Amino acid sequence: QVQLVESGGGLVQAGGSLRLSCAASGRTFVGYAMGWFRQAPGKEREFVAAISWSGGNRYYADSVKGRFTISRDNAKNTVYLQMSSLKPEDTAVYYCAANRGVATMTLDEYDYWGQGTQVTVSS
Repeated sequence: QVQLVESGGGLVQAGGSLRLSCAASGRTFVGYAMGWFRQAPGKEREFVAAISWSGGNRYYADSVKGRFTISRDNAKNTVYLQMSSLKPEDTAVYYCAANRGVATMTLDEYDYWGQGTQVTVSS
């Protein structure tokens, strides 16, 4: 079992930046790919970014490409999502997730999920 706890959400003006963190604990973190997803009110949860265990492979949704950066520090069992040039449409609850396989954009392939952190971007 892997426990995931997100932090770093909050209220920011459009054009601003935030960095989300996801700390993993419990069972070994070794070998897990990690992903970030988000869910806006009334919408389905959607893929944002994913990173392989080594960090060598990274994937982004088209809507965040060039603005968001996913990274990880395996020594700290932590994954980050640096978000810049934020837009009101980025407002959502952001979730991190762990996958024992490869980094993927597919929600159903993730095994463990955090509780989420709210990001609100004002116009």
